[in-house]
Amino acid sequence: MSSDAIVVPLKQFDIAKTRLRHGGATGIDDVARDLARGVLQSCHPRHVIVLSESDDVTDFATTLGAEVLRSDATSLNDAVQGAYAMLAPRFDRLIIAHGDLRFPAGLGDFVVGRGVTIITDHHRRGTNVLALETGRDFHFAYGADSAQRHASEATRLGLEVFLVSDSPWCFDVDEPQDRE
Repeated sequence: MSSDAIVVPLKQFDIAKTRLRHGGATGIDDVARDLARGVLQSCHPRHVIVLSESDDVTDFATTLGAEVLRSDATSLNDAVQGAYAMLAPRFDRLIIAHGDLRFPAGLGDFVVGRGVTIITDHHRRGTNVLALETGRDFHFAYGADSAQRHASEATRLGLEVFLVSDSPWCFDVDEPQDRE
């Protein structure tokens, strides 16, 4: 069993970043692809696993040296939950990182401690990066206020929680102003 891996869920590029697409913005497929490329390249030398339902994303990820785990889950929570269970026999810990981090440098060198580390978004509500041991009965809760919900889940399991809100990884790209 390897020590850890970084799991990056990626939506099909032509439907990703729906909030950026509002108002007729163009080139969003390329924005999503560029953000994902930056995240995947920043994950090395760690083992990188992309979760996706898309052939386009599979081709993209394998070209960048990532393993791909195909998922037909209908939500981010279901996809990550399934990957967490499936990857537990192979890895002691998983680092789940969103594929839209603005400043992903250093992900591959991230020192993961015990318990659960939650790196919030810049609003201190969402979860941009989540690191935890495998083999726990952890239930993922992405969406509104996910940082607090993930912290509560870790507490429920008796795990130490490290909440980080001052990392460069706090900046993801969801809204047009996030690109500035």
